[in-house]
Amino acid sequence: MTDTPDPFARHPELRDRIADPESSFFRDFSVDKVEALFPQLKAARAWTHPDAVREANRAQALAGHTGDLWVFGYGSLMWDPALRFAEVRRARVAGFARRMILMDVNGGRGTHEAPGLMAALDRGEGCDGLVFRIAASDVEAETEILWRREVIGPGYIPAFVTATLDEGPVQALTFLADHAAAEIRADLTLAEQVRCIAHGAGFLGTSRDYLASIVDHFEALDIHDAHCAALLREVDDLVASVRPAIANSTQASR
Repeated sequence: MTDTPDPFARHPELRDRIADPESSFFRDFSVDKVEALFPQLKAARAWTHPDAVREANRAQALAGHTGDLWVFGYGSLMWDPALRFAEVRRARVAGFARRMILMDVNGGRGTHEAPGLMAALDRGEGCDGLVFRIAASDVEAETEILWRREVIGPGYIPAFVTATLDEGPVQALTFLADHAAAEIRADLTLAEQVRCIAHGAGFLGTSRDYLASIVDHFEALDIHDAHCAALLREVDDLVASVRPAIANSTQASR
């Protein structure tokens, strides 16, 4: 990391909760890497954006930006940004909310047989998360890595939002829900969300653990997200209720 002696100076409690970018799976993330590691996911390539489309999207989103870049994370970026950052800070974005409405059927945290869910930033009452400051000299390289991860396929729209720190507001890059994409499922009922999160799993892990990591990071920052906490309780209740049924079914078949 660059530009400051200690990126965790404002939040030392996060020092052991944010993965080293150099060892992150996402540091050299690409469609080719995923396909080489998981050949069974080759069919999902048709869903992904070609490199030229992704790079054009990045150029358009960053057009006119100069200097250091703040990036607002509200999901897995909070614990595994895979970015070299100069500073990490707690922040709140007004007018938007974290929603578990990004459906994954392509093998990351869900499949067609058992879809998973991840977070998207949608219109709402406000969202707490983390902002990472990327030094100006690193913006080109680090955003190329960021786009390969966040804009691998449809689902997100890159945009700048106002993120409020203790000292005041900054403009931060983030990724909003793209309601024109089939992957954004704002129509899901609570029961459907719970079922997807309880059962979705893929090469990135389970949807349940993804949600639990969000809640865990909030506890470290003394942030209470009632929606995520309640959703996790519902998911764990469903998982707990299914286990006895499976055990009884197994015993009955013997």
